[in-house]
Amino acid sequence: TLTVTSANHWVTAWLGLELNMISILPVIAKQKHPRSTEAATKYFLTQATASALMLFASTINAWQTGSWNIMQLNNKLSCTLMIAALAMKMGAAPTHFWLPEVMQGTTLATALLITTWQKIAPITLLYMISNHAEPIITLSIGLLSILVGGWGGFNQTQLRKMMAYSSIAHLGWTMTVISTVPNIALTNIIIYMIMSTPFFILLMTTASKTLQTMTTTWTHTPTATIILMLLLLSMAGLPPLTGFTPKLLILDNLVTHKLTLTAATMAILSLLSLTFYLRTTYLLTSTAPPTTTQSTTTWRLKPHQNQITAFLTPIALFNITILPALLM
Repeated sequence: TLTVTSANHWVTAWLGLELNMISILPVIAKQKHPRSTEAATKYFLTQATASALMLFASTINAWQTGSWNIMQLNNKLSCTLMIAALAMKMGAAPTHFWLPEVMQGTTLATALLITTWQKIAPITLLYMISNHAEPIITLSIGLLSILVGGWGGFNQTQLRKMMAYSSIAHLGWTMTVISTVPNIALTNIIIYMIMSTPFFILLMTTASKTLQTMTTTWTHTPTATIILMLLLLSMAGLPPLTGFTPKLLILDNLVTHKLTLTAATMAILSLLSLTFYLRTTYLLTSTAPPTTTQSTTTWRLKPHQNQITAFLTPIALFNITILPALLM
């Protein structure tokens, strides 16, 4: 990842992405289970295809312009192919099919890695070529991702698959403004990572993998349940929480660029995501099972996980970033 983020030359960036992919394959296939092997194979095939497309795009650009510099992707065909390749690497629609499958076949820790750390390299490259990107292409990918992310998460009972579709929807919001205001797009993806990290850590701690197992969290630990609920609402983008900030900035920016219809469509499509977030929240907090435990503290958070969660949760919940604007 660091090789990609510090790269100047397309081949160096490609090399970094390849190293990154090869390194995470054994992590995905760590469990001795056919599902893990299948997930690793699917991940390898999609990432290898995207890498090949990326190399092809940069080669065409080098032929046409004589430059291998990442910032000088002047050829329109190269730029379009590159956006497609990077969208495939991140798991944005329409090349999103691998993401829910791969996440379902791995552990929660690896799923966290795929939704957060593995997005850094492609997002960095997108950010670097954003001034050459065609807004119509990024907008189309963005809108489609928001639609797919909302619709796909609707029927899910598996939390990892639900989070994969949530990731696709958030990527959609990022893609819509990457060509006009890349800084806001970067803010959006960083805030998403801050929100999903404590969420996954709490899922790992409570060993929750389905909506059904989530319903028993309340009897174990009310505190973690409340934090999980607030994190879900923050991801949904409800006003007092941090998740609302990037959505407001993105919609504001689109309206400024006379794209009011697009902004309205995105806001309506985000209601799809809101539905499954609210359903999960309802299951978490409003359907308490019979209390069978005799002890009030059946388990505690592990120290290292506790520290990470304690550090990231306030950032993910308290909307410090937008407070000055609201006060004004």
